[in-house]
Amino acid sequence: MNIMESLPCSDRQADAPAARTYRARARAIVATAMLPLIAGTGCDSLLEVELPGTVPAEALDNPALARTLVNSALGRFECAYTSYVITTGVLSNEFINASTWLNLNGWGWKGIEVYNIAGGCPAGRDATDIGAYTPLQQARYLAEEGARKIEGFPDEQVTNKSEMLAQLYAYAGYATQLLGEGYCEMAIDLGPKMTRQEVFARAEERFTTALTHAEAANNTTLQNLAIAGRARARLNRGDLAGAAADAERIPENFVYNAEYSTVNGVRENRVFNLNRRNRYLSVEPNAYGNLMVGDSADKRVRITDSGLKGHDDQTRHFFQNKYATAAAPIPMASWFEAQLILAEARPAEAVAAINRIRAKQGLPLMTTPPANILNAVIEERRRQLFAEGHRLNDMLRHQIPFPTGFNHKGQAWGPITCMPLPTQETLNNPNF
Repeated sequence: MNIMESLPCSDRQADAPAARTYRARARAIVATAMLPLIAGTGCDSLLEVELPGTVPAEALDNPALARTLVNSALGRFECAYTSYVITTGVLSNEFINASTWLNLNGWGWKGIEVYNIAGGCPAGRDATDIGAYTPLQQARYLAEEGARKIEGFPDEQVTNKSEMLAQLYAYAGYATQLLGEGYCEMAIDLGPKMTRQEVFARAEERFTTALTHAEAANNTTLQNLAIAGRARARLNRGDLAGAAADAERIPENFVYNAEYSTVNGVRENRVFNLNRRNRYLSVEPNAYGNLMVGDSADKRVRITDSGLKGHDDQTRHFFQNKYATAAAPIPMASWFEAQLILAEARPAEAVAAINRIRAKQGLPLMTTPPANILNAVIEERRRQLFAEGHRLNDMLRHQIPFPTGFNHKGQAWGPITCMPLPTQETLNNPNF
């Protein structure tokens, strides 16, 4: 069995819900159990291995495999995250379709075709399919199930137990958070329909638990990861006081990245591959070209006119320069994001927070407070967090209009804003 095999919420059989859930979880556990084989392969990541067999699920009830459980969840999240960033980047018009591939066209015109796309990890660096539902659900499940198992192991048999649990709960929080930010509605483990607010509440719980374990482990990096994630969840929930209190705890220079590698195309940064390597997606030049801060070019959004056409031989193609290689990491949390959360949660402090961000990057300071400080913060977020997976959520929660009429190829815009729950979930979940 391959670790890429679908876990909860994908490829279910039309039989009793309890049996479906059991088999989905068993597949996750069995696949994860084979990860120790990686150590002898010389491969860079679990995502690069075709697993040759299976073992009983009970084999994972072994404290010696605790690190394996952690690595499987983290690796799956990184796969999901790069697909999420690029998919939401297309929906929020950070990127536009520059290809002729049918599985990109639906996203490119925001059409109802995307109801049938659950997404997955890429088969290689030239993969054209995007979407993130299945890998995010898999990452969430692996993190939660891994934490459940490790919590049951005797403390003396698991080195760095608290640190492992902090990682797992933090990654469970981020996977859950993205499911809430990117999708119109949600269901977890064949459960009832959830609103975005209910998903954010669940994410906040995971981050709080992660923080407890990180403090027990005295691991400041994981503490900051959990606090930053919780600040974001609280902002999403409208808890401005809680969001600000967390955000101001994040130290300057903090950044926590999802890591990528060129050892295998499956492990590569898809923003780079789809935009620069294959020219399937172009940066949207009207929205992100020639941005200025006063008289200075805004170095936070660096794009280049490639002088080429896209894969479709039609679209004038613009490169993003934020991720210069296929191994470039993508920030999951950072001091910059925390300062922007603080700016939004405490409008009276927004100019000071924005200026700390600008000063850090040698950009002109904001000298006159704008008439609408919230709009100024949203614009700073659009630039600072470009191609990090935030823009779609910002558009949804602030009701920023999506384009209407026709796109750059003369195709009529469809009705999709947030990503819809895939058809395979709504057809197989008895609660829908």
